[in-house]
Amino acid sequence: MTVDNKQDLLGIYQRMVTIRLVELRLGRLFADGEVPGFIHLSVGQEAVAAGTGSVLHADDTVASTHRGHGHALAKGIDVEEFFLELMAKEEGICKGRGGSMHVANMAIGMLGANAIVGASIPIALGSAMAHQVKKTDAVAVAFFGDGAMAEGVLHESLNMASLWKLPLLFVCENNGWAEFSPTHKQFVAPLAKLCDAFSVPHFKIDGNDVLAVIEAARAAVGRIRAGEGPKALECMTHRWRGHYEGDPQKYRPSEELAVLGDHDPVVRYEAALRERGVDEAELQAVREHVEEQVEQAVDRARQGREPQWDSARRDVYTAMGAA
Repeated sequence: MTVDNKQDLLGIYQRMVTIRLVELRLGRLFADGEVPGFIHLSVGQEAVAAGTGSVLHADDTVASTHRGHGHALAKGIDVEEFFLELMAKEEGICKGRGGSMHVANMAIGMLGANAIVGASIPIALGSAMAHQVKKTDAVAVAFFGDGAMAEGVLHESLNMASLWKLPLLFVCENNGWAEFSPTHKQFVAPLAKLCDAFSVPHFKIDGNDVLAVIEAARAAVGRIRAGEGPKALECMTHRWRGHYEGDPQKYRPSEELAVLGDHDPVVRYEAALRERGVDEAELQAVREHVEEQVEQAVDRARQGREPQWDSARRDVYTAMGAA
């Protein structure tokens, strides 16, 4: 993919708009009680997922976080199967058993979202080791938030990846918040120094600029494929919604909430596209196409089958023999 070809540029835009509209629709479905459990939205962080996803190959692998819808969609999960899964239908990717925080599709290299902070990192580490053992040029990507910087598995994985020169890209979505606390009140070291301690090259970029994310991710992934070992991207971005959907965010300064729209990665990319000769009609056509796709997926999910107990308990409980 080039960033000068109009079709590629619009393809990136469609990916970002898909993530945005899917999550906004999920928010409404959750409020109406149509999505069970909890959901954690990544509205405002679309550029990181879309930009990183655009440089990955089909055989590359991704391990995600509890805020992982964008990563899943950017890796290629089908929108219809996605809604079926999150609405807990039998036809979902994981038969409705994974839901928002465990959505996965091994067939396309989406190793799963994860409800445990930092738990995506060692999963991606193991996948990177598999790529190395198989002698492919595939890359594994570990997405994590800045709230995971205090987790021991990050430190251990940085060490192992560096020792063994594993093909692993660490991608930190730094939105400044570790659940309900500012990150600087939870962990004292910046990610750059943490990476330096383990000799992992670190690159800090504007995570609201999708073209900057693409450029940095392409360079890092290219060097990883060349056998240079792990790299780390720290993408500075903003979390528009609460830690979970419905979070009143009383802990968050009102002045910060008031200016979140000034950092909109979708609006910013639209301006960049106009500068490159893309007209408003083309942008509107993409938005309308995605809106139609999302609504069709929601309608299909509403018609999905409810899981039956006998099938839902498979892979969860093991039948025990007579005592």
